[in-house]
Order: sequence, then C-alpha cells, then structure tokens
Amino acid sequence: MKFAPTRAPLTGETLASLSARLREHGEPAYRAKQILDWLYKKRARAWDDMTNLPKRLRTWLAETFDLLPLSLVHGKQSLDVTDKLLLELGDQSLIETVIIRAPQDGVGLEHSRKTICISTQVGCAMGCKFCASGLMGLKRDLNAGEIVAQLLQVCYREDARTPRARAELASFDNIVVMGMGEPLANYPAISTALEIINADWGLGFGARRITLSTSGLVPNILKLADNPIGVRLAVSLHGATDEVRTQIMPVNKAYPLAKLLPAVKTFSEKHGRMVTLEFILIEDVNDSLDQARKLRDIARDLHAHVNLIPYNTVHGLEWKRPSLARQQKFVEVLREGRVSATLRREKGHDIDAACGQLRLQTEKERASF
Repeated sequence: MKFAPTRAPLTGETLASLSARLREHGEPAYRAKQILDWLYKKRARAWDDMTNLPKRLRTWLAETFDLLPLSLVHGKQSLDVTDKLLLELGDQSLIETVIIRAPQDGVGLEHSRKTICISTQVGCAMGCKFCASGLMGLKRDLNAGEIVAQLLQVCYREDARTPRARAELASFDNIVVMGMGEPLANYPAISTALEIINADWGLGFGARRITLSTSGLVPNILKLADNPIGVRLAVSLHGATDEVRTQIMPVNKAYPLAKLLPAVKTFSEKHGRMVTLEFILIEDVNDSLDQARKLRDIARDLHAHVNLIPYNTVHGLEWKRPSLARQQKFVEVLREGRVSATLRREKGHDIDAACGQLRLQTEKERASF
C-alpha cells in the first residue's frame, strides 16, 4: 500500500529529480543544489530560512513540497541513554526511530558512539513470531522522503543537545535500516533513500557505515548486490535449520536456507564485505547447542560475523530469553569454532525499545478513545 501526500516530501528528491522540477518551473537547475544544502547542511526548518532564494521561489517550494513529512510525537530515553522517537506521518500513521548510544571510556555522552535505527514501513507483513512490528500487520510502505526525514528528525533532536551534532550528520557513527518493516519489501523507496543518504548533495553519509537488515527476500538481496551504493548487509537468520527458522519466520517457506545462503554469499563476494547474521536467542526455540553448532558452520562458510541478541520481551508474546549461562554457552560454541561473534547486551528495555513496541502501545491507546 502506498500513501499519496498532497505535497511531495522535499526529503524524497534527488539532485536530478529536483533539478528537473525546477527547470519545468522555469528556474535554473543550480537552485537545486542550494535548496538541498539548506535542507541537509544548514538544517533549515522553514522555507523563509533559505535566504539566498528569491521570494517567488520560496513561495513555489512551500506550495509544492513538504519540508519535513513527519513530526515528533514524543521521545523516550532509557536508563542506558537509548532514545526512542515516536514519529507521526502525514496520514497520522506512527513509526519509530531509535538512537543507540555506546558511551566511550573517558569521554562525555556527547562524544559517545551513536547508531541511528530507521524504519521503512508502517508495520510489517513478514509475520515473524517474535516481533512487535508485525502484530498489527502492514499498513503501508514509507516513501523515500519519509525514510530520509527520520534522520533529519534525529539531527534536530541532537542539534539541541550538542554542538558536535550541529556540524554534520557524520557525528553519527552508523545508520542501521533495522527498524519497523522489511526494507527489501520496499526496495524502490529504500534504494532512492540510500542514494540521498549517501550523496554529497544529500546527507553525505558513507555507505560503509550503513547496514541494511533483511529477513531474507532473496530476489531483492540480489538486487541490492547490484546496487552501486555498497551498504553492509545483515540477515535476520534466527534459525540455523529450516525446521527452526520456519517455526518463527514464515518467509523461510518461500526462501529456505538453500536459497537464502547462496544469495547472501553472492552479495558478500560482489561487495567484498563481511555480512552479519542476526540471531535472536529465544528460550527452548533456537538456543540449543545443536543450533549453535549449525550456526557456526553457516557462519564459517559465509565468513560472516554473528550478532547474538537475547530476546527482548514484547507484551502479548509468549517468548522468553535464555538464561545468561545458556547465552554464554551458545556464544562459546561459535568462538571455539573460530567464528566472530558478539553477544549483545540489552539496550532500552525500560522504554520498550524492541521494534514496534512503542508504536503498538500508542496505537492501542488511540483506539481506546
């Protein structure tokens, strides 16, 4: 499903598309670079802030484009300084964007490593059994402008926090496309958004610091492999056998491991980069040592890094995280097998930071009125 806004979001325009729109209106194409500089470099919040543009052009821009196609409903900060932003789109749909901070020893919070986690859909159609994003199904895809605008909304929030963030988006260390939705199910929009995020005339953010996560849509993994913007790939595996994976991830019926793993290898070989296998540890589902050994073999064949994530409780779902001892035994199997593996420690549990939880809670509250 698509949303057709009354005005196109400026954040969805490339330099080429905006130049073409300006030429059609009788304006010189060089104005496109000026406009995008105001948007991304100077962070203009109103059309009249763009002081080197003629008044007539600013009037036309205001009539034609939406400067920022979403607004902040509210933000929550956890005890570990993870920020979750609940954002409202033009049709009153809700999405989530998360700022994950990793404080460094000996420096203040303003110099901590920061990762921005962005969404690509309102809800999700993939039906993964452990995920809050899909509990209310898919409402619609985000357009490219709505995807990019999440990053600007984060910038506005951070600009008020520290002068370092005001200088450039590069004050953030990583962007992960791991929020609500399946990014590769919205491939045209995410492809355009990646161009805008990466381009010098856009946000100017290096492709090597962008990671896209997929549940395993094989045809579009191969499309991404051919994309000239060489982002990093993370695959939500969550099961080292078809039996286990199908139990919790319906996508495995269409794209079982025999199809998925060769596509991941193709991506890795084309871009020459290590992929990441995401693996949420769920008690008595996929946390056995047999699963660990099979995951070890998959990771070694792909030369992949494994990111182990203890399950983050979602209200209304039955799953539980394994004990710390069980988690540790699982990761030891991987490391003893010479597999690069990280056991992620919990972030944002006190603010329901798992994908979709804050949106789901707010939607239910709205429906009760």
